[in-house]
Amino acid sequence: MVGAKELLKPLIHLLFPLCMHWIAEEMTVSVLVDVTTGALCPGDTTCSPAIYLNGLQQTIVGIFKMVMLPVLGQLSDEYGRKPLLLLTVSTTIFPFALLVISKSKEFVYAYYVLRTISYMISQGSIFCIAVAYVADVVDNSKRAAVFSWITGLFSASHVVGNLLARFLPESYIFEVSVALLLSCSIYMYLFLEETVKQGEKMEKSSSFLYGALEVVQARYKSMRYAATIVVTSPTLKSISIVSFFYELGMSGISGVLLYYLKAAFGFDKNQFSEILSVVGIGSIASQLVGLPLLNPCLKEKGILCAAILASIAYALLYGLAWAPWVPYLSAAFGVIFVLIKPATYAVISKGSNSTNQGKAQGFVAGVQSIASLLSPLAMSPLTSWFLSSDAPFNCKGFSIILASLCMVVSLYFALALKVEAPPDNELENEESIEAPLLS
Repeated sequence: MVGAKELLKPLIHLLFPLCMHWIAEEMTVSVLVDVTTGALCPGDTTCSPAIYLNGLQQTIVGIFKMVMLPVLGQLSDEYGRKPLLLLTVSTTIFPFALLVISKSKEFVYAYYVLRTISYMISQGSIFCIAVAYVADVVDNSKRAAVFSWITGLFSASHVVGNLLARFLPESYIFEVSVALLLSCSIYMYLFLEETVKQGEKMEKSSSFLYGALEVVQARYKSMRYAATIVVTSPTLKSISIVSFFYELGMSGISGVLLYYLKAAFGFDKNQFSEILSVVGIGSIASQLVGLPLLNPCLKEKGILCAAILASIAYALLYGLAWAPWVPYLSAAFGVIFVLIKPATYAVISKGSNSTNQGKAQGFVAGVQSIASLLSPLAMSPLTSWFLSSDAPFNCKGFSIILASLCMVVSLYFALALKVEAPPDNELENEESIEAPLLS
């Protein structure tokens, strides 16, 4: 534990505000299902408009994230982690502030508009930039353990958020969430130290005033460079494929799961909070203790494969759930599959050099966003169909079972993954083709 304290000490001003941010977001998750269903389908447990609206949001966000994640990753490499983190964490304040004012149908629609814009900027990018920040200050050999501790704190924050959602009155949840989000941004602005030495690149900020053509050309060059880094690296290319198929299945499940549980078993805010807490409590131990202990033996690849296998079991149990207690059993597999994130970050970090951490993390996250764009196109109508009275056969979780097949494909590619560091001479040659994003 002494080693853990030494490694996490320089990250305290990063992790503390992020924990506040994660708590604030998580405490709203279980409540939003009831709020949106109550506003759009009063008195009903099944709400197709809410499922479709949620799928539409996920699709729009996926389209923009394909560009935003790599761009934000490279911007953090060039202009610093702190300004990009401040931008991404602050966007969540505004949509939740609307629900503080009112939970009427009109305000729920307005919430979805602002939340969609917020997700375009923040979803995935916060973690990518935070991981790049860690890579700036932590030695390569110790990053897998630190990534696991960070995702463990992420899970602990989710548990706290779910407990707040479970015991706080619904009328206070959004107020508390907005207060925490504001505190997070203020703390980060005051105390977070920059880790990127910008030097002469800060002088290029005037490039914002250049013509639109120059900006488009610069972005194209930077995206091409990030793609080159990934495509020319067998490790990064393989983990991109693994991440794509895994995200294709898991994002589809996540988008409809709570609405499925509400329609199939009549779950409400309290049951949602309990299920999410089951995942969170177990995953704290697996990420803070389990992964650091297992990594020397199994390495990143072994942990990744075991986590994907647990995800497949998780999806099948949800899809075939025959009683209200089965979702709780399924949630228990979250103890293992949450290790996918730190294992993936560690593989990407090992496959790229120190100057390209943000680009590599951002590009792979962009690949994941393509999957999150595609999955609701099938999952939303399929879930709504099998929850309705017009379903061709009685299997309310059929869409979730189909989504598990994508994770089977992900497991196939993960088994063939080779984790290798990039050759030094190759990295030096690649530096010559890099173009600053806004030059």
